[in-house]
Amino acid sequence: MHSQPERTVSIYIVEDEALLAQDIAIRLSKRYAVAGIAHSVAQAMEFLESQPCPDLMLIDITLKGKLDGIALAQIVREEYGIPFIFLTSHADKDVVDRAIRVQPHAYMLKPFNEREIFISIDLALANYANQVHAAALGETAEEPEPALTIRDSLFLRQDQRYVRVPLTEIRYLEADNNYTTVYAQEDKYIYSVVLRKMEEKLPPGQFVRVHRSYIINPQAVTGFEGSQLYLGEDTIPVSKSHREEVFRLFQSL
Repeated sequence: MHSQPERTVSIYIVEDEALLAQDIAIRLSKRYAVAGIAHSVAQAMEFLESQPCPDLMLIDITLKGKLDGIALAQIVREEYGIPFIFLTSHADKDVVDRAIRVQPHAYMLKPFNEREIFISIDLALANYANQVHAAALGETAEEPEPALTIRDSLFLRQDQRYVRVPLTEIRYLEADNNYTTVYAQEDKYIYSVVLRKMEEKLPPGQFVRVHRSYIINPQAVTGFEGSQLYLGEDTIPVSKSHREEVFRLFQSL
């Protein structure tokens, strides 16, 4: 299976050392989509105000100018809700204390290698998704699962990276003992995790459990008959315990 380029996690780099920024961009492009590079807070703000938000930002702490990377990160967190990773070569206690208060989703200490970059990105995405999920439930974040929900997409683990799958493109999820298969419009993704855990990552109201082994996207249903739903060429059973609720939903559409 091959993911579509437009579904790749997009990352924006804010680093005032031009050569380092370009080197990071080249490394990132092996797995992710580089949304752009800014060398100052002003450039980064101009991008955020005029372009679609990236999925993740890499921010150098010591940007030159009136505002540094920590100040930018505060704006990114409060106004845009974008997860971010701090890039730093500083061990100064005051700087570290300021950085901690902004609650970055991961750190990268310069100099770093390619493996450290990818690990930090996976960690940041997982931390952010867990924070969002825990905040919605009023709980403490748990260990990350293979699927992360960020804004309008589910980020599914595939090989060594996360692949963006818009929620609207997910047709249904199917359980097979301790495995769950996510069926999207073009691909399917199989994970060693129970369906209940995957269900916890889905936004309430957009997906419906119709059977102990199936969760469907109502917008993907093309028809129904008796105790069965049709999602294109696929037939999904509706269990007796869910039948009244499920068919009431479709009769009201």
